[in-house]
Amino acid sequence: MITVRGVDVRVGARLLLSGISFHVSPGDRIGLVGRNGAGKTTLLNTLAGTLRPAAGTVTRTGAVGHLPQDSRAADPAVTVTDRILSARGLDQAVRDLRRTEAAMADGSERAMDAYVRAEAEFQARGGYAAEAEAARIAAGLGLPDELLGRPLGALSGGQRRRVELARILFADHGTLLLDEPTNHLDVSAIAWLRAYLTGHQAGMVLISHDTSLLADTVNRVFHLDPQRAAIDVHNTGWDTYLAQRAADERRRARERASAERKAASLHTQANKMRARASTAVAAKNMARRADRLLADLEPVRRADKVARIRLPEPAPCGRIPLGAIGLTKSYGGQQVLSSVDLAVERGSRLVVLGPNGAGKTTLLRVLAGQVAPDGGRVVHGPGLRLGYFAQEHDTLDAESTVGAHLAAAAPHLTDDEVRGVLGSFLFKGDDVHKRVEVLSGGEKTRLALAGLVHSGANVLLLDEPTNNLDPASRAEVLAAVGTYPGAIVMVTHDEAAVAALRPDRVLLLPESEEDLWSEDYLELVVSA
Repeated sequence: MITVRGVDVRVGARLLLSGISFHVSPGDRIGLVGRNGAGKTTLLNTLAGTLRPAAGTVTRTGAVGHLPQDSRAADPAVTVTDRILSARGLDQAVRDLRRTEAAMADGSERAMDAYVRAEAEFQARGGYAAEAEAARIAAGLGLPDELLGRPLGALSGGQRRRVELARILFADHGTLLLDEPTNHLDVSAIAWLRAYLTGHQAGMVLISHDTSLLADTVNRVFHLDPQRAAIDVHNTGWDTYLAQRAADERRRARERASAERKAASLHTQANKMRARASTAVAAKNMARRADRLLADLEPVRRADKVARIRLPEPAPCGRIPLGAIGLTKSYGGQQVLSSVDLAVERGSRLVVLGPNGAGKTTLLRVLAGQVAPDGGRVVHGPGLRLGYFAQEHDTLDAESTVGAHLAAAAPHLTDDEVRGVLGSFLFKGDDVHKRVEVLSGGEKTRLALAGLVHSGANVLLLDEPTNNLDPASRAEVLAAVGTYPGAIVMVTHDEAAVAALRPDRVLLLPESEEDLWSEDYLELVVSA
């Protein structure tokens, strides 16, 4: 259980939430919603204890499992199985058991006693049944048996995030705090997760832009209102919350229209009565009554601002600005890319598809020059200007500020122009001094896109550009993709992103096969 009393949440000097109080009790499945930058991720980190509240207290009773938006395991040498089992300390218990089994070869009584103690510890932590449970959770989240013995460093970003989610679910924590858990999951894994969360008996706080997941799992909705630095609590499911919110907006509109009509009528009468001394006092009172009618109304809810996202006007280039010949790449002894040949023509649109771990992100990183291939080469054609949007936002300097990052990405901009560009991407006022490391996933996405605006890029490498975005910002990104006249190479699980891209070709990994785009490939988008 988690108890929040009188908590203020800040990022730097900016107050996100003020004086909030609530409980997360067993059986609560809370959907935490609000526009990008409203403070959802910051609040979740505060609940988890990774951030301290600016005021008030957060009390955690029992275990808490936290899946942050940017979850990276510390040691890339640890295997998938050991990482998942470590949630219950079973990784060490298994190692001790294997070590003492080997030591028993000498037949000594001491070795036998050590084995008995190790086996007892292993069984106390769940034993073979727990190992089977961990494998079951991993399989449900799309981590096949052949991956379980691999080191984390050999996995794709999407696979590593699945491992972290599997670890948290295997830990059997009381309260779950999940930030965008469906990122990198395919349709079958999302369905498995939906069933798991629906049956979760302890508390849960969920941030997700997957409205179908919210509809199927949550029984309370907390809406973060940045205009009031407050939380609107709705003790209903998602569909009822949406209906109530729409009904409230209609009610407020009716009440305001009625009050404005009455106030206008009273002001008209008061203006007529002011001319005579005998009715001047009554006229003044009538005008006051009209003003009170308007003052007592609930304030008008301003529409959430949306980032005005546009992609760069591409610089002139040759017919084939980017190409690749025989690219190969391996991680941890596992081949990820095999003989990839590619010719990206001016203004062309290529979507890269394949299962998690097939090398999609690796291909974009190699093309962007972020990592070197083991074999083959990347060919830069005449006039090439590359723009790279990284899935894990690893092109952003965590130690930098928002303003400094954009200034470095677009050095020709003046300070005022930097602020203007950032403002169009919803970074206002003191946000320019905010450190990149404290940004939410949606804010990092907006900052990364802002860095592309004045790049003059004529080839864009986009790796999951719609991840972590609220619906309005996502629509802006899709519109920008649809109107960009340069070449795009895109990796995505988002069918709407593919529709906006209108690809003319598809590259299938790990087969390294290129084909003309066909609607038949759409089924691979959500299963990739």
